[in-house]
Amino acid sequence: MTTYTATEQKDTRSGFGAGLLELGRQNTDVVGLCADLTGSLKMNAFADEFPERFFQVGVAEANMIGLAAGMTIGGKIPFTGTFANFSTGRVYDQIRQSVAYSEKNVKICASHAGLTLGEDGATHQILEDLGLMKMLPNMTVINPCDFNQTKAATLAIANHHGPVYLRFGRPKVPNFTPADQKFEIGKALHLVEGTDVSIFATGHLVWKALKASEILAEKGIRAEVINIHTIKPLDTEAVIASVSKTKCVVTAEEHQRNGGLGDSIAQVLGRHFPAPIEMVAVDDQFGESGTPDQLLAKYGLDTPDVVQAAERAIGRK
Repeated sequence: MTTYTATEQKDTRSGFGAGLLELGRQNTDVVGLCADLTGSLKMNAFADEFPERFFQVGVAEANMIGLAAGMTIGGKIPFTGTFANFSTGRVYDQIRQSVAYSEKNVKICASHAGLTLGEDGATHQILEDLGLMKMLPNMTVINPCDFNQTKAATLAIANHHGPVYLRFGRPKVPNFTPADQKFEIGKALHLVEGTDVSIFATGHLVWKALKASEILAEKGIRAEVINIHTIKPLDTEAVIASVSKTKCVVTAEEHQRNGGLGDSIAQVLGRHFPAPIEMVAVDDQFGESGTPDQLLAKYGLDTPDVVQAAERAIGRK
């Protein structure tokens, strides 16, 4: 089977920062806006090199979204930056009315998503953001898995016309995808071929799914692992093709079970290919303070949880 090795541990938010700086050098229409978290979002380098194209709006997230929407009218490509909780929940009305409804070319870039924000606790963690964003018409929703893929995604969304929600995180995680990859919005990536169960994973849980597939292989179970970096538009063809072969599914995400990737996959199965599905996700709970590893284990989002979900799904065939 295919195995993956991490070259290093790097945070995905730094992938965004590297991509934004590169975009700034490529396209003078790219502008950055941040809500008092320039360092946390790794937007420092862009701000230092292009001060005339960087706008620090302070703790005024709703105003930041309104400014960004207005800038698109003049042909600018605004990238907004703050924590995922503040990027979505705090400004949902402004995103819905000023960005999604009129299909403005705003890139909503959100760090510190999910449980792995860690010690800051439930008030700063958000586990509902993918659902909030995917429900909005005209909105593209992207959740890359490592530093390299986050950088590639940041570059790609600048060439995509329309609203985008780009989600990434705080902790250092294994960096295992190619540095020179081309990011294709809406195109799932087959990482491991298998015949016994399809594991569809997104964000930080892609690495967990890969490690789970290695454990399953030791048990004689051939798991297919697919990286769903684009939640919307979902690569429906890839989902159907895989499940047609394996006949059962596991989804893995750092998000609420309600409204996330699992829900999207279940809808596809319901319409096209009914099959047993197990969802590795947070089960209708808020988070709490703790290290990323502690929280992933407590809330059932770790490698053993993916393994057990795969075994349950296979048992339901």
